[in-house]
Amino acid sequence: MKDSTVTRLTRQPRLAPTQSMMRAGQRSLRDHNLCLAFSHISSADPDSPRSRADLAEITGLTKATVSSLVTDLRAAGLVAELLPATPHRVGRPAIPLVVASGTVAALGLEINVDFLGVRGIDLTGAVLAESFEKVNLRQCDPQYAFSLLLHKAYDVITELLHRNVRLIGAGLALPGIADHPSGPLRLAPNLGWRDVDIPQAMTTSYQALKRELGSTAHKKTLDAIHALLIDTLVVDNEANLAARSEIGKHKDSSFIYVSGEIGVGAAIVVDGHVFSGVHGWAGEIGHVVVDPDGRPCACGSTGCLEMYAGKRALMSDAGLDGDDDISHLRAACLDGQPQAREAVDRAADALGIALADCMNVVDVTRVVLGGSFADLTDLLRDHLSAQLSSRVLASRWVSADLEVRASESGVYAAATGSALSVLDKAVNDPTSRLWRREH
Repeated sequence: MKDSTVTRLTRQPRLAPTQSMMRAGQRSLRDHNLCLAFSHISSADPDSPRSRADLAEITGLTKATVSSLVTDLRAAGLVAELLPATPHRVGRPAIPLVVASGTVAALGLEINVDFLGVRGIDLTGAVLAESFEKVNLRQCDPQYAFSLLLHKAYDVITELLHRNVRLIGAGLALPGIADHPSGPLRLAPNLGWRDVDIPQAMTTSYQALKRELGSTAHKKTLDAIHALLIDTLVVDNEANLAARSEIGKHKDSSFIYVSGEIGVGAAIVVDGHVFSGVHGWAGEIGHVVVDPDGRPCACGSTGCLEMYAGKRALMSDAGLDGDDDISHLRAACLDGQPQAREAVDRAADALGIALADCMNVVDVTRVVLGGSFADLTDLLRDHLSAQLSSRVLASRWVSADLEVRASESGVYAAATGSALSVLDKAVNDPTSRLWRREH
C-alpha cells in the first residue's frame, strides 16, 4: 500500500455545474451556494485558477457572499489559496483559489476476475493510498472475494484516517451486470456469480473482520467501513466507472470506452456523461455476437466478442499462458511471432465488428481502449480501424473523426472512476456530506 507517496492522475478531474445546481430553496440556499462556488473553483483550468472576484462575476453573487463562502470552504478543507497573482492593475492582487489536496477523499473499490483492491482519491484526483492484489477469483465464493476486499479497505482506511483525511463515500466496480446504485450483482459470467446481494455480502464480511481482529481493531476504521461500505456504498459496472476516469483527459467528451480484461466491457460517453441504461446494464459489448457459429461463451451464448478479444482468449490464441501479463503478447508480436500476430489481428477484427455495430446505433466516432487493450493499441489499430471504416454507415462523412486511441487512466482505472464518481455526486449535491464541517 502506498503510505506516503501521493500519485497524481494524468490530469486533474474538472467538474462542471449541473442543472440541479441552478435552483435552490431558501432552506438549502447556503449549501447550494457553497456547492456552486466550489464547482466553479474545481472546474477552472489549472493554469488559470479563479479568484473571489472571478467567482462573484461568474455566479452573480455579491463579493461579500463569495468571500464568506470561500472562508467556509477553506475551513472545511476543500479549498486552498495560492500565492497572489502578479497584479496587472492598481489594487490588491487577486488570490487564486484551488481545490485542496489531501484533505477529503472517496474510496474506489474494484473486484475483477484476476485482481481486487481499494484506492483512496482526493478532490484533486491524487491517489492518497491504495492496496491491490493479483488473485484468481474465477468461480470463487463471492464471500471469499468480499472478505479479501474488506481487509484491503481496512488497511487503506486506517492509513487515511491516520493522516486526518475525511472520507465522504465509496464506490465499487464489478465486472458484470449490477443494479445501480446498490446492487444486486445480477450476473458476472467470468466470475461465475449470479444474483449476489452486495450489502449482505459486505455485512457478512464486516462481521467476520470484526471477529478476526478482535481487540486489535481500530474502532474508527470499523465505523468508517460500516458507514462507507455498507450504509452508502455505490455499485456500478467496471467499464462504466473506468470510462469516468477518462472523461476530461481529451478535447472531445464523447467516445466509446472499451475495457479489455478477462472479459470485455464497454461504456458509452456522450458530452461527458456515461450512458448506463435504464437499469445500469448498458455496455456489455463482450457479449455482442461476432460469429453466431463460433466459440461457446460463459454467458451461455456462442461467438461472443470476448471469446476472441478477451485477455485469456487472446493469450491462448497466441500460444501463451492465459495468466501471463499482456506484455508477453506484445513482446511476441514485436518479435515477429506469427501466431501472436494472427491472434491480435483476429481480436482487432472481432472488436471492429462489435464496435461498428455500436457506432451505427449511438453515433459516437471515437474509441478509447483501456485495460489490457491500452498496451496493444498500436497493434490493434490498423485492423480495428479498417473494420470501422468499412462497417460504420456514416464513415464516408466522419472518416476524419474515426479515431482509436489508448486510455490515459493507467492501471485500476475502474477503481479510480469509482472514487471520482462519488466525488462528482458529492460536489454536485448541496445536501451531501461534503459540505458538513466535522469537528
